[in-house]
Amino acid sequence: MSKRRKKSKVKVGRIVILLLIVALVMGTVIFLLSGDKKVVTKDNLMIKLSTLKEANEFTEKYKLDANITYEYSDEVEKDHVISQSIKENTKIKSGDKIDIVVSLGKLDKEKLASDNINEMGKVPIMMYHGIREKTSSSTGTIGGNVDKDGYNRTPDAFREDLEFYYENNYRMVSLNDYIEGNIDVPYGTSPIVLTFDDGNEDNIKVTGLDSNGNIIIDDSSAVGILEAFKKKHPDAPVTAIFFVNGGLFQQEEYNEKILNWLIDNGYDVGNHTETHLDIRDSSSDRVQKEIAYVYKELDGIIPNKYSKIIALPFGSPYNKEHSNYKYVLNGSFDGYTYETVAALRVGWEPEISPYSKDFDPTFLKRCRAYDNNGNEFDIEMVFSMLENSRYISDGNKDTIVVKEEDKDSVNVSSKKLITY
Repeated sequence: MSKRRKKSKVKVGRIVILLLIVALVMGTVIFLLSGDKKVVTKDNLMIKLSTLKEANEFTEKYKLDANITYEYSDEVEKDHVISQSIKENTKIKSGDKIDIVVSLGKLDKEKLASDNINEMGKVPIMMYHGIREKTSSSTGTIGGNVDKDGYNRTPDAFREDLEFYYENNYRMVSLNDYIEGNIDVPYGTSPIVLTFDDGNEDNIKVTGLDSNGNIIIDDSSAVGILEAFKKKHPDAPVTAIFFVNGGLFQQEEYNEKILNWLIDNGYDVGNHTETHLDIRDSSSDRVQKEIAYVYKELDGIIPNKYSKIIALPFGSPYNKEHSNYKYVLNGSFDGYTYETVAALRVGWEPEISPYSKDFDPTFLKRCRAYDNNGNEFDIEMVFSMLENSRYISDGNKDTIVVKEEDKDSVNVSSKKLITY
């Protein structure tokens, strides 16, 4: 072989190696034959997203802070991307925020009507107190009531309540989300809010600590039952709000751990006054002292994590015109100032949609979770009433779907209004 040909081969080989190195440095585009393409970006450049699946995979891979919202579209196929806030070929880095709008497909108003989607419907805020460890057959009262007025339920009755809500297509939402109009439940289902008053020990009874110092929760306490329900129905969100008095959950050695555990596991905590005060019959100073006391206690243990909501003891006062009512919402004591965003009455019937112009979070009605043979607003009566008036979701938290005749009653705020 001549020296010239040998030199030529060496030169060609060097060029090939150089090209391979350049290709590795610049990155390559890889296509996988798995249905959706997966793209490896060149130098961490943004790509043009195509589908919801691709958007989820891409933002997870590059650790982008994604805000995905949904819109109906006549032009873009369902589950495909309508728009993205970071344009194609823009340099990206971990933590970048990106807004992605995904198509819900064509709006089918006939289907909305036939499914009776109605986000101006009513929402039950269920009022519980204690979950007493008794069998329903041993109480001597109606159904699962422990006391004749039904303020306390047996564990079996509470389990049956949760299954009843689930089987009738109700899904738990937090009281905060309901108040803020951030209702995110699947298409065709309805929101329900669970509340517990008095901070009873049996709301979240601690039986000890495990080897890692974590609380062990009694399976027959309210939270124990809710956690078991969560495992049984992984498709359903589980949450509740607990309104405490000065003794918190009556377990001094565990109270701090209990409060942190609740917040860390998707539950909320609110104010029920220090001594279960009847606000109607008290001085303004006493009212402020008792409300401030609980807020201050919560501030010391779970600052900025508790709910600024009060469940009114005895449902008192019974009207907002009472002279003490203003201290429910705002007040101060001994240098500590508080503000309340919502207040709950004892109530009797479901509350209106948070999207209604008449919605008033500072005086919300609740439904007593008890049995009374279908009378006096017991569970059976309340849910019978809801059959034709319940809130039924379109499955999209960014839209409000209502009947055409209800559109003038809607407080649209920042959401898109859809009528049929």
